Amino acid sequence: MTLIAEHTILAHPARGLVEVYDSDAFTGDDDALQRSRAQVVAGNPYHLYLHSLQPEIQVHITIRLWEGPQQPSIDSEGAIALSLESETGVLVVNQLDYGPAGDVNLPRPGVYEGYAAWTGREATAAYHRATMQRAAAEGWDGEQIASAWTQCPATENYTLNLWFVREPEPEEED
Repeated sequence: MTLIAEHTILAHPARGLVEVYDSDAFTGDDDALQRSRAQVVAGNPYHLYLHSLQPEIQVHITIRLWEGPQQPSIDSEGAIALSLESETGVLVVNQLDYGPAGDVNLPRPGVYEGYAAWTGREATAAYHRATMQRAAAEGWDGEQIASAWTQCPATENYTLNLWFVREPEPEEED
């Protein structure tokens, strides 16, 4: 199947989390947030949580939109199936403490299925731990630590591969 579009957004995983949700789905989901700590990626039909093992080094969120189903890459550290409904046709990538990092326009509103895969998660967390230990031992200031984050040799990447499967569910009227 053909790749329709690919978008990459850099985000800070404040508190170890980045969210991806439909632009009308502002309400979080505590159960999904807790599941993400074990599954790496978890959500409900409108809201996903991506769980990083570190809270400070920027992560790459790549959203790929396909004409049809794709298989997870064998190069990823892990992958999980997902379904995400977007009534607006706009997905927001949100940083918990900093606000939106960016948004992605989908080809059309609807239900998208696919999978999330990740790479560089463990290596970035190991670099973060080692840097914090070194910073404490050597008395680094905030500027030195911030500089170290930009020099991380690993790239933590979360890729959402999505394809349209159907129109969104009609909203119920009260």
